[in-house]
Amino acid sequence: MHQQKINGLEEWVAFLGHAEIPVLKQTGRDMALLREDTEKLGARAVSGIIARDPMMTAKLLRYLQQHKHRRQEHEVVQVEQALLMLGVEAFFDKVPPQPLVDEALRGQMEALVCLLHVVHRSHRASSYAFDWAVRLRDLHFEEVRIAALLHDLAELLLWCFAPSDMLEIRALQQQDKTLRSQVAQERVLGFPLTALQSALALEWELPKLLLTLMDDKCARQPRVRNAVLAVNLARHSAHGWDDAALPDDYKEIGELLNMKPEEVMVMLGADAGILCDLSKPH
Repeated sequence: MHQQKINGLEEWVAFLGHAEIPVLKQTGRDMALLREDTEKLGARAVSGIIARDPMMTAKLLRYLQQHKHRRQEHEVVQVEQALLMLGVEAFFDKVPPQPLVDEALRGQMEALVCLLHVVHRSHRASSYAFDWAVRLRDLHFEEVRIAALLHDLAELLLWCFAPSDMLEIRALQQQDKTLRSQVAQERVLGFPLTALQSALALEWELPKLLLTLMDDKCARQPRVRNAVLAVNLARHSAHGWDDAALPDDYKEIGELLNMKPEEVMVMLGADAGILCDLSKPH
């Protein structure tokens, strides 16, 4: 797939509104194997595969929102609910797990590696958010998990459709470590990815609950705060446990879970040496 010649936020929103979202190769492989095993084929098994792929999750939710019935009273956020409403066979017919990311980025190995890093980061964020929601006895923990999983969806989509631009943004930040992500994005794209994320969520008419949970501006709400802190932790710890922003993360996570920062670090399995430093008086 070649770099899309699209300019401006509005053009990108229009393009991504109907573009075929690529999914992970592992998703396609697992779906193919599951479809052959009729005994295991069911909404729960399929949702387990979708849950690991933020792009497949977005693909399903987008389709469901764009084809929802007028009489539908409740918004569907959870993947398994979406599958039960759509039907597993209809899912494979209407929302097939293709094209694959590897095909979309064929010959663009650096961009593919970067995209997979963001996917891994999204996995970690969703795992943190899920665990903390369970600790907080949030009965709708799956909704918080999905919000964290999809938090960086716009970044994933542009790695698929605008790899050259994304590599340019990455190069700018590598050249200047103090350059903020939004500044680099605006310099290359003309808009920050957060703006694209918000515009896409509205264009796709994603459930209002999900929009709120994905909105950093609503971070004072405990459930949103859970998702935001999970995303921050996954981002700051992506290259190890020595990022300067992590001590603040531990403190804020501790406030959310009613734990001391040192206890948060033990829970996360952060480096023991850093734990010793943190506990020293300053």
